[in-house]
Amino acid sequence: MKTSKNLAAIIAMFFLFAMISFVTNLAAPLGTIWQTNYSWAGMMGNMMNFLAYLFMGIPAGNLLVKIGYKKTALTAMAVGFIGLVFQYLSSRVGTESVVFTYSGEPVMANFIVYLLGAFICGFSVCMLNTVVNPMLNQLGGGGNRGNQLIQTGGSLNSLAGTLTPLFVGMLIGTVNANTTMGDVTPLLFIAMGVFVLAFIIISMVKIPEPQASQKKKVKFDHSPWSFRHTVLGVVGIFFYVGIEVGIPGVLIFYLSDSAVSGITENAVAVAGAVAAVYWLLMLVGRIVSSLISGKVSSRTQLIAVSSIAIVLVALAIFLPSSIRVSIPSYSVADGFGLARVPISALMLVLCGLCTSVMWGGIFNLAVEGLGKYTAKASGIFMMMVVGGGVMPLIQNAIARSAAGYLNSYWLVVVMLGYLLYYALIGSRNVNTDIPVIEEEEKNLDLRDL
Repeated sequence: MKTSKNLAAIIAMFFLFAMISFVTNLAAPLGTIWQTNYSWAGMMGNMMNFLAYLFMGIPAGNLLVKIGYKKTALTAMAVGFIGLVFQYLSSRVGTESVVFTYSGEPVMANFIVYLLGAFICGFSVCMLNTVVNPMLNQLGGGGNRGNQLIQTGGSLNSLAGTLTPLFVGMLIGTVNANTTMGDVTPLLFIAMGVFVLAFIIISMVKIPEPQASQKKKVKFDHSPWSFRHTVLGVVGIFFYVGIEVGIPGVLIFYLSDSAVSGITENAVAVAGAVAAVYWLLMLVGRIVSSLISGKVSSRTQLIAVSSIAIVLVALAIFLPSSIRVSIPSYSVADGFGLARVPISALMLVLCGLCTSVMWGGIFNLAVEGLGKYTAKASGIFMMMVVGGGVMPLIQNAIARSAAGYLNSYWLVVVMLGYLLYYALIGSRNVNTDIPVIEEEEKNLDLRDL
């Protein structure tokens, strides 16, 4: 395959990686609007995004096998547009129709429409993830180079994740009891426009389709579940997303609780700003990883970051909260500045540097040597992203019990311990006797397509 065409495909995958974060990070800011009406509803849109992975993961992998990378990506764009249309309709229909009552609050039909839209958008993001990860890994030829491309795409994902809430905040402004979805109609139209633009760009780019070169239909005598290192990697992805979401999620609750954190002024604003630093450090970590992944193996990186993260979380649990440090913060009244927070918060924020490279490393190790089973495995991995909804829910339940916020992070330590085990032992492919290449593929190299 010519370098110019290969580069175009890589850039297209990078764009899709940014789209994933753009769609996902719309949920939380929009959730602040619904929370003014329903005290329990702030993260429901986010939960619906994650829940969609559980239902769409395997079908997305099968779709990838059946219609290819490009058509799956285009389908994802169309589905995402429909999801945004439903979210827009939540500002226009069902605003006066009560469906049921929960926690003493009447739930209107328009909220159900919004959740349906968020769920549909989750389908879109799941399909996009199913496309970009194996495609970048294969465009890089697997191994270190494949991981390097995934980490570079992850950097753009983190950049979009950092900028989207800021952009949304500028458009929404201050949320009050009178703020509705109708006030963010321009934002939803912009989001729809991004999907249309993405659809046009991807439709014009040549995306390599390995299965198109095969002279006969691929026979699957086994499945991704036949590979031990893949199965263990699936569990690793489930735990990883729980770690990535749980660390900053519970941190926000911890810092917002003035009685525990000792932050007496603008505690909620400080908590949000400190959590933002975590996501910013994820961007930094992915940029660094993208620069070194050509020479440093995925296994080495995963061993290093898992070990360091375990130490950081353990320090956060054991260090006394009386030790205070300064972390960048933001408030509406004073703008950007420094806030004094418990040193535990700093330890947890630094974990962002570690979690930043885990996804690419786990995925790269788990699909190594899968050959024709890679696409189906990608769908299974996407299904396991639901861990980002399940594990933080369990951690938050522990945090709200007598154990307290910091002790809830022992769950994170256990999950990090599993990732360290996977990097050291579980990631080795012991199923080398399973044929992963068809006769017609033996002399085929994706980079020559």
